[in-house]
Amino acid sequence: MKIPASSPQDTTNNNSTDSNHLSMDEHVMRSMDWDSIMKELELDDDSAPNSLKTGFTTTTATTDSTILPLYAVDSNLPGFPDQIQPSDFESSTDIVYPGQNQQPTGYGFNSLDGVDNGGFDFIEDLIRVVDCVESDELQLAQVILSRLNQRLRSPSGRPLQRAAFYFKEALASLLTGTNRNPIRLSSWSEIVQRIRAIKEYSGISPIPLFSHFTANQAILDSLSSQSSSPFVHVVDFEIGFGGQYASLMREIAEKSVSGGFLRVTAVVAEECAVETRLVKENLTQFAAEMKIRFQIEFVLLKTFEMLSFKAIRFVEGERTIVLISPAIFRRLSGISDFVNNLRRVSPKVVVFVDSEGWTEIAGSGSFRREFVSALEFYTMVLESLDAAAPPGDLVKKIVEAFVLRPKISAAVETAADRRNTGEMTWREAFCAAGMRPIQLSQFADFQAECLLEKAQVRGFHVAKRQGELVLCWHGRALVATSAWRF
Repeated sequence: MKIPASSPQDTTNNNSTDSNHLSMDEHVMRSMDWDSIMKELELDDDSAPNSLKTGFTTTTATTDSTILPLYAVDSNLPGFPDQIQPSDFESSTDIVYPGQNQQPTGYGFNSLDGVDNGGFDFIEDLIRVVDCVESDELQLAQVILSRLNQRLRSPSGRPLQRAAFYFKEALASLLTGTNRNPIRLSSWSEIVQRIRAIKEYSGISPIPLFSHFTANQAILDSLSSQSSSPFVHVVDFEIGFGGQYASLMREIAEKSVSGGFLRVTAVVAEECAVETRLVKENLTQFAAEMKIRFQIEFVLLKTFEMLSFKAIRFVEGERTIVLISPAIFRRLSGISDFVNNLRRVSPKVVVFVDSEGWTEIAGSGSFRREFVSALEFYTMVLESLDAAAPPGDLVKKIVEAFVLRPKISAAVETAADRRNTGEMTWREAFCAAGMRPIQLSQFADFQAECLLEKAQVRGFHVAKRQGELVLCWHGRALVATSAWRF
């Protein structure tokens, strides 16, 4: 028996009542002070050698037609398929996430299999629900979830309790099909909330910046060759709000890497259409300030699913870099097909950034094993978050609701979809296609160590594993970045 999908819901917006809120939210978003995330971690000291820099600029409330293309767009490049015009879409439907201030933490574990569940026996019920899903006993699963709803009413308490709440909610959505709803475009209000959450997360935890710095350094390392093409094309499968490209542009401008030219093609989901306008305006404006030529285009994920890399235009003579995260593998039917099609593109380097525990979680073919591993992984993430922020900090509530909760929901859905499929892991698929890992540079190590030193959160450390540069929390990998080449 398959897990039922929900029926289509009415997504009609009441523009007459929500237009004022939409305007206010857009104004708030565009007037936010992004300056530089690095300032919050005091990593923007230009006087220091090899200083680490990043940033996310904001623009005034302009339209695409008022952005001066000087230094920004190369008019000689051809157009691209599926150019999204987010100004044609509006959505004023807001999402309210439950939550309350957290309590002091201190509970930790190394493996759920060895946990004494005294006081935490709701974990056993969570596993029973998973077992029911695997055996298609969906009615019994609903009964157990109803009991869990009485015991896990909100995301409060220690990390394991909060993680259990989010995983319980993800299981409930899986059973009712609410996480498979028809596409709903993000509202400006929701975008504002997500931007704030991402900024706060980067301000208190080294996890986001470690992901960005290691990926950027892997890209820069591939451009260091004297004989390399001056034209650089990054194909990004999880661009988010694009803040990571500010530091990359700065490095390109300061080191004159690639002659000051960068082209980005971002593969984006349909529900992200609205924020693509914000991404384009901010990065184009920043490129103009850095005086480098820059072009960014967007390809809809549904088009990529149909055409694969044929949906992306590649210009002869440019150096292609592909940036991958686990997100793309959640949406595609087969990892092997993706990697085989990737081979035909002949990228200079493929950078894989795993900040979701995918390396640790995926590949067993067992919903139970992947669920337990994911629960352990996100409990450790929450534990590291508690160590970085004071008890009861409202920032943690925001980060959990708008950054971690969606990732947990996606992890549970993916684990359920992959059960009994026998799908190989991403690493197995890479190696089977003839890809080999590339050693990351010593400067990438140096950056990571500096980041942890500046963040001053005890419990994090940097390690190397099978060609990956890994950010660990008390021995558990939380982010793993690797570079690959055919």
